Amino acid sequence: MILHRRHGTWVIVASFLLAYALTALPLPEWAELWRPAWGALVLMYWCMAVPQRVGVAIGFFAGLGLDVLQGTLLGQHALAMCLVAFVAHKVYLQVRVLPLWQQGVGVFMLVLAYQGVIVWITGMQGLMVHGNAMWTTPLVSMLLWPWIFVVLRDMRRRYSVS
Repeated sequence: MILHRRHGTWVIVASFLLAYALTALPLPEWAELWRPAWGALVLMYWCMAVPQRVGVAIGFFAGLGLDVLQGTLLGQHALAMCLVAFVAHKVYLQVRVLPLWQQGVGVFMLVLAYQGVIVWITGMQGLMVHGNAMWTTPLVSMLLWPWIFVVLRDMRRRYSVS
């Protein structure tokens, strides 16, 4: 019984590692503004798909991983990811039944809140923040959501993640 419960954990971990790799991928300076919030998108999917396994605690540790990866203030991404996980966990029953384009609107608003926390904490540190990143990251994340959803859903079904 316990073996069945842990079935597919490696798929969840691998998807977060891929999100970290895409976050760390070097981009030209002009393209940095258009980088989606890979970690937040993966966290949103897993919070909606398997809410009994992925929640705020996973969001916290995934955020700490992003803080270490990007060299930001420890806890900055952790707080933002906890917010994402909390909201995604609260509304997953309503969001799962929506068409993908409507889910994308919700993703836009949630990533906008995520970016708001990141920009707020960065600003409190006295560091410069590029104003367009507040809007471009949620926009690109919203446009990528249908593909991310379909790919992760197929992986979840193929490897029986439950």
